[in-house]
Amino acid sequence: MMDEMGVSAEPCDVVVIGGGPAGSTAAALLARRGYKVIALEKAQHPRFHIGESLLPMNLPLFERLGVLDKVRAMGVFKPGADFEADNERGYNTYAFARAIGKSPPHAYQVWRQDFDKMLYEHARECGADAREGHEVVSVEQTGPRETRLEVRTDDSRSYRIQARYLVDASGRDAFLAAKKRLRRKNDQHQSAAIFGHYRCAERRPGEDEGNISIYSFEHGWMWMIPLPDGVMSVGAVCRPDYLKQRKGRTLEFLADTLKRNPALWRRLEHAELIGDEVRVTGNYSYDSTRMGGPGWVLVGDAFAFLDPVFSSGVYLAMSGAEQAAAVVDVSLREPAREKGLLRKLEKRQRAGMARFSFFIYRFNGPVMQQMFRAPRNTWQLEQGVISMLAGDLFDTPQVLWRLKLFQLVYAIVGLRNWRRWRAEHKYRLAQARAQFTGGNTPLDKI
Repeated sequence: MMDEMGVSAEPCDVVVIGGGPAGSTAAALLARRGYKVIALEKAQHPRFHIGESLLPMNLPLFERLGVLDKVRAMGVFKPGADFEADNERGYNTYAFARAIGKSPPHAYQVWRQDFDKMLYEHARECGADAREGHEVVSVEQTGPRETRLEVRTDDSRSYRIQARYLVDASGRDAFLAAKKRLRRKNDQHQSAAIFGHYRCAERRPGEDEGNISIYSFEHGWMWMIPLPDGVMSVGAVCRPDYLKQRKGRTLEFLADTLKRNPALWRRLEHAELIGDEVRVTGNYSYDSTRMGGPGWVLVGDAFAFLDPVFSSGVYLAMSGAEQAAAVVDVSLREPAREKGLLRKLEKRQRAGMARFSFFIYRFNGPVMQQMFRAPRNTWQLEQGVISMLAGDLFDTPQVLWRLKLFQLVYAIVGLRNWRRWRAEHKYRLAQARAQFTGGNTPLDKI
């Protein structure tokens, strides 16, 4: 196929930009449906990525995709999440087995570089033409079913593709959203993460061994995620004003930050930072003004990303990609239905994000902290929160109405402590507006 300049362009049905969980999911499912799919990943797998903790609602999706056994083989069994508490053992466990609805009773924690590589190879096995080291440098849409892309390989070759549909799963690069000027900063929340991987960190005892542990401190929150081979991912998500206080080396700043929570630091007393490597990523929260249009759709982080406190990223990305693949399929066969299906998909995705966001925005506030430290299961509200933590945010009425009721209880408790609530609310919004370097930026340059 020749473009208007007479240059040969390789034809296909669907181009998928990005080889992360969202892109691999969309590519695999569309290839299975018989479409010619070209998947383009600018890096070479395996490549590092944060976001190692999966949710129970990922598991049915893994099964539909055909990779559940592979995830099970590479993952650490995750029975729940635990949060600090003023009790004898120092934490409360939110066990996924107690969730309402049909969410699985556990999840897994994985090395993302291995997980992402497995998913990309699976897309290839499903029939997608999955290419690594191929970066999209420009895109031009000349019609609803005519998108032309210029691609550059990591050995400096260039070529062109013409596709009937474009799925942008480019992650935080947000390739198409940036080009179309759709991306917008979240004016409700802003944060950055600093983290490393440790060997010989203390795990929880007994059946809680595989839990993700969440801790709070005055400038944000911290995580401990058990990974294979005795490794623990440990980090802190901080607000901008805290990062601006930093002096000295990044490695020392991480240690000083983690020491701000004595309970977490005790679990690291005999641990060793692997390779003295500390990573930083900034400005987590953003979305796009639209999710799709004629011949294109945004999935995963290319559409939006939330603060990772509840490990929602991979699930929202893969769930959205699965739904988007169905929309693309129908749109290519019945173009008249595309607009309505895209609108429905975006509404669904934003609704799930909003349910997570209610908890995320308020997590560091005094009201939410108290509710997590001393949960009550009146009207099964605690179990409703567990279902939220499991990722059951879309289709289970008994979960959704309990989350609404939780919001009402939160408001009542907030009114009783309205001065503290108001102070935290004002501080959060001020931090969201703070000038702060986003993206994958080394802390030394922040």
